[in-house]
Amino acid sequence: MAPGGAPAPGALLCALLWAVAAAAVAGDGPGGSPLPGSFGRVYRGTVNINAERVYAFAYSSEPGQVDAVRVYVNSSSENLQYPVLFVVRQQKGVLSWQVPLIFRGLYQRTYNYQEVSRTLCPSEPTPETGPSDQIIFVDVASMAPFNIAYELLVTRLENFQLETNKAFNFTASPSQPQDVDSVIIKVVSDAVYPCSVVSVQDIVCPVYDLDHNVEFNGVYQSMTKQAAITVQRKDFPGEQFFVVFVIKPEDYACGGSVPSSIHGNVNRTWNLQRTKNLQVTIVPSIKKSVYVQAMFFSFLSFLSFYLGSVVVAFVHYIRVRRKASAGRLSPEDGSGIMASSHPITASTPEGSSYGAIDESSSSGGHQLSSPERGPPAGSDTDSSVEEESDFDTMPEIESDKNVIRTKVFLYLSDLSRKDRRIVSKKYKIYFWNIITIAVFYALPVIQLVITYQTVVNVTGNQDICYYNFLCAHPLGVLSAFNNILSNVGHMLLGFLFLLIVLRRDILHRRAMEIKDVYTLDYGIPKHFGLFYAMGIALMMEGVLSACYHVCPNYSNFQFDTSFMYMIAGLCMLKLYQTRHPDINASAYSAYASFAVVICLAVLGVVFGKNDMWFWIIFSMIHVLASLALSTQIYYMGRFKIDGPDSDLGIFRRATMVLYTDCIQQCSRPMYMDRMVLLIVGNLVNWSFAIFGLLYRPRDFASYILGIFICNLLLYLAFYIIMKLRSSEKLLPIPMFCIMATAVVWAAALYFFFQNLSSWEETPAESREKNRPCILLGFFDDHDVWHFLSAAALFFSFLVLLTLDDDLDVVRRDKIPVF
Repeated sequence: MAPGGAPAPGALLCALLWAVAAAAVAGDGPGGSPLPGSFGRVYRGTVNINAERVYAFAYSSEPGQVDAVRVYVNSSSENLQYPVLFVVRQQKGVLSWQVPLIFRGLYQRTYNYQEVSRTLCPSEPTPETGPSDQIIFVDVASMAPFNIAYELLVTRLENFQLETNKAFNFTASPSQPQDVDSVIIKVVSDAVYPCSVVSVQDIVCPVYDLDHNVEFNGVYQSMTKQAAITVQRKDFPGEQFFVVFVIKPEDYACGGSVPSSIHGNVNRTWNLQRTKNLQVTIVPSIKKSVYVQAMFFSFLSFLSFYLGSVVVAFVHYIRVRRKASAGRLSPEDGSGIMASSHPITASTPEGSSYGAIDESSSSGGHQLSSPERGPPAGSDTDSSVEEESDFDTMPEIESDKNVIRTKVFLYLSDLSRKDRRIVSKKYKIYFWNIITIAVFYALPVIQLVITYQTVVNVTGNQDICYYNFLCAHPLGVLSAFNNILSNVGHMLLGFLFLLIVLRRDILHRRAMEIKDVYTLDYGIPKHFGLFYAMGIALMMEGVLSACYHVCPNYSNFQFDTSFMYMIAGLCMLKLYQTRHPDINASAYSAYASFAVVICLAVLGVVFGKNDMWFWIIFSMIHVLASLALSTQIYYMGRFKIDGPDSDLGIFRRATMVLYTDCIQQCSRPMYMDRMVLLIVGNLVNWSFAIFGLLYRPRDFASYILGIFICNLLLYLAFYIIMKLRSSEKLLPIPMFCIMATAVVWAAALYFFFQNLSSWEETPAESREKNRPCILLGFFDDHDVWHFLSAAALFFSFLVLLTLDDDLDVVRRDKIPVF
């Protein structure tokens, strides 16, 4: 026996049989006659180089019965040079081991055990009418020149086969297997440690049931408190398989402490007691009809949005036709599309472009005039001859942007003075650039995740991907089809949003073709490039999220978050562009900024767990970026850090601006509304920076996304408050979209925070968070988050698209800027 009588670690083998077959096991004794053995009896003896023992155990199997035999052995010898060798011979295989049995851990640490038990390959069920005779030979030998004592016990296992939906409790150590029948194998333990491995292997002998070889065959998972393996019939053509449980000698693979590097004899550990109580439950897998129902539910749910959009468009069409027949058609009926000519007022300057202003919007009371008429209304084509430098080639001092933008009260006409065609072309770059980014981003992503899935299928290592294994439904080569299917909403609703934007764009172009150019100085300038980019981003979020969920892990997390950052950034840009069409960021600088954010997210995941230096640098970048952006917003892009005489002019200019704008006017800032927004925004961002420094959240990607979302919500709330404060109104459609957005986002975030897995932990620790399906027996909480977040993003986009539809009857020189 081992010191203290501790049991040795071994492996726990469970057999799962779908079909019943017959087999007969026979064997001969080695040379001389073997000693007859009896089950349940302990045999003691000694062996040396000149003396070995052979035992023969015979038994009969009843028809249709699966019999398994377990062999227990131990030896009091601690001599590693002369171990006791045990060889078990059956008809279809040979199993051998030695005592002391040695397991190896990190840093060549060894764990030696003097008590070992192994489960032999079970006999296959026999369809014969009579019993089947089985025989097993056990050879005991040693090369030691002296006698070594041993003990041998052979028993037949009971409860070898488990029934479906019936729990079975047993105690496992690395060398004691048990067998079950199932399609989905769920294993539960009350204890986190010791770390164990659950393996499903084909019915072949020998069975790999030791720590160093359990990964050689079948599929396997590491486990702490729970594990679940879905077994597919196609993976086992013989419709039979074993389930093996192995207790690992160390716990570092499951998130336990890593053993320190120790040299010398202290590195050896004898008979460390490591046992674990396990409960195995067998449940049938879902039927094919559930897959069909889930696919119908997914597509029909989002196709209903298409039906709703068609109904809204048809109702609006009927409404417009009735008003037209009644002769009381208004310029705008809540759709953002002008339906009739606006009256030309006497103050409208002749020869001005689409963004012309009248005397009421001029700071000095001067009226712009031009000897030539502007371009015809139908000339909305992209021109390659206009350059952005043409924007500011007006000779009049009143048109100088630095003069106009210093006005205390700005109106939309002040910030929509540039040529409409060139501005539209500028915003279309957002659309074409995001398509280019999507193609070059998605192709290698798809190739990579296909490789990941292939590696999982070939090696059987289910620790590579962090699924919710309690609700992971395979289809074909995909291990978790439900997590991929649930992303169809992003793609369908993104495409629907593109169709809605395209309809508005077409109607707007038609309105421009049939109306005089001077009648279009009403409402928010119609530039759809950012809307198209938002629709593409929503579709790509669905594509890349589906790719991420093919095999979610530490190496591809950015696939699921990259376009989330871009969506949040594009929404903020669009909201700002609504009343600042002439001074919004270019597509190149915007996408470059998004690239920097994605790089920071990757660096944060790699270095942000324990490295304080990273959080200090990131917080400094965050605070400085907030201040720089606030300065540009407050001064409408007019703040320049430059000096006419020397490099000291930079500091001179900064000091002058600080003195004039902050000290002299501290009681009443020149732009009060902007100042309030920026103060609140900076407080929020500084709070995020301080929170990051103090707590260093492990999920850095979600931390960055939270910063984006909070800033977007803050700006949207400020925009709506200022809109209502300016006596503007919300039409029924945007009001409905705002309420729907709030409700759906609240529900979506509830399911988002139901963490079902985490690649920031070990695979075994992640599986502790796994939960069963909650929708149709097919979708889990994260799938519901996919559904709801897609709908919430769609409604959010509609809010931005329809929010200012009420202003299409208002002249731009009457629309305030905030």
